[in-house]
Amino acid sequence: MTARTTELPSAATHAVEASCPDPACGPGVSAGPMVLDPGAAETYAEWFATLADATRVRLLHAVSTSPTGKLRVGDLAAELGISQSTASHHVRKLAEVGFVAVDKVGTSSVVSVNPACCTGLPHAADVVMGTLAAAPCCPADLPADVSTRAMTDADLAIVREIYAEGIATRNATFETEVPSPNDLAAQWLPGHRWVAERGGAVVGWTAVSPVSARECYAGVGETSVYVTERERGTGVGKALLFRQVTEADVGGLWTLQTSVFPENRSSIALHHSAGYQTLAVRSRIGQLDGVWRDTVLLERRRAEDQAGDQ
Repeated sequence: MTARTTELPSAATHAVEASCPDPACGPGVSAGPMVLDPGAAETYAEWFATLADATRVRLLHAVSTSPTGKLRVGDLAAELGISQSTASHHVRKLAEVGFVAVDKVGTSSVVSVNPACCTGLPHAADVVMGTLAAAPCCPADLPADVSTRAMTDADLAIVREIYAEGIATRNATFETEVPSPNDLAAQWLPGHRWVAERGGAVVGWTAVSPVSARECYAGVGETSVYVTERERGTGVGKALLFRQVTEADVGGLWTLQTSVFPENRSSIALHHSAGYQTLAVRSRIGQLDGVWRDTVLLERRRAEDQAGDQ
């Protein structure tokens, strides 16, 4: 994404904001040994307790897998085989912790999933189970028919076209207009821009931009990755992320960060596979087409520079 983010500390040692809208959510784990903060533990316990009822789990699944991403309470009741009053009760419980939103449309109550929770809940489980302490190095199961190489100026035209496809989705970036090839190239760090090829054609790209001109942030970069529409879901993103993070590790970058719209679940999962960790969901951080949007802030630390290392 092109939206710039401020520097935040690692989720493994400092505060983790609530991914579901809950002002009570405080620090995740303390510095030093992994000790779960009491405030975060209470918040996570509330989330888990809310989902301790099988009907609520079924209800949340029904809404999240609906083709439209939303369902009327009456339709939920019919689908689950429960009374409308029972459905309304469980919807209220889910709404109290921010898992769902309820909007009045005429005489009907329409339930939709809060997309931020698609990130927040797995992150809470990662914190509780300690898996954030052992983030993966980079994506596995790379496609054999995709190769990656350094981006050249001759690639900028197709790179720009692929970026335009991402802009058109309205779930990839806050940008609404495609920059010129020269403006694109000027944003990126030399030696940290790559393209993926399949069958001799460029099908995706990734690049790293500096987050600051200050020397102390020389090893911190903000990353972007885009795959052409016809190749999404075919492993091109994995190949690009593998090249991105392995080259960053040997190229002097100790921290990579990116911002992803919470609706873009596949991108979040892809970044997690490359060792990125969720730091926070930044609520209403910017407007796109006049609508306030949240972003998920993710960060990847080079292994030898993980917090706690000397």
